[in-house]
Amino acid sequence: MFLKKILVWIFKTIVALVIFSVVLTAIYTVVNPPLTPLMLIRVFEGLADAKAVGISKDWESYDNISPHVFRAVIAAEDGKFLKHEGFDWKAIENAQKRNERAKGKKLYGASTITMQTAKNAFLWPGRSYLRKGLEAYFTVLIEALWGKKRILEVYVNIIEWGDGIYGVEAASQEYFKKPAKNLTAQEAALLASVLPNPRRWTPAKPTKYILKRRSFIQTRMRGIALPKE
Repeated sequence: MFLKKILVWIFKTIVALVIFSVVLTAIYTVVNPPLTPLMLIRVFEGLADAKAVGISKDWESYDNISPHVFRAVIAAEDGKFLKHEGFDWKAIENAQKRNERAKGKKLYGASTITMQTAKNAFLWPGRSYLRKGLEAYFTVLIEALWGKKRILEVYVNIIEWGDGIYGVEAASQEYFKKPAKNLTAQEAALLASVLPNPRRWTPAKPTKYILKRRSFIQTRMRGIALPKE
């Protein structure tokens, strides 16, 4: 009897969480996420290290952001963004093979922009099976409910671009002293070039590697199409 009650409680909890996640994702089709788990985590990390880190972010709509930004992040992070439905299976397969050869020395990822948006909007950093499973679940949800333009809009508005800097508008003001709608192709490519690790690299002091990566991204941007919806 007690076991049955526990199982019923677990089932009801799962159903409630699923309903909540679907409703929240649906709300985010028209309401901009006010904060993300990562933003809050960074604030608490700063408090723990006695290093105060605030949250600098200014949401800008898709049409008020330079198209160069969207081309740059697609070129840098997910060249097949318009072709897949959330997962780049070929890239995932290749990453698994590279990880097997590396034998744990370095982990290679194959996260699409949709997967990164799911992680940043709803989840916490980490590599656990639970977190990856939830990431896959939210990836399916946002691909089904948002559309490619909304995914790109949310992505560039919530990703981390330095300590306490979130979203392209805050990054543009911080590093180039201009609004995101006025970013040039070169500036957008430079911003995208640091995305693998924005706390290690900065557009303010690009290394030789970052400058080389910027040039590569800028070249790829010329062939990148943008979503119509």
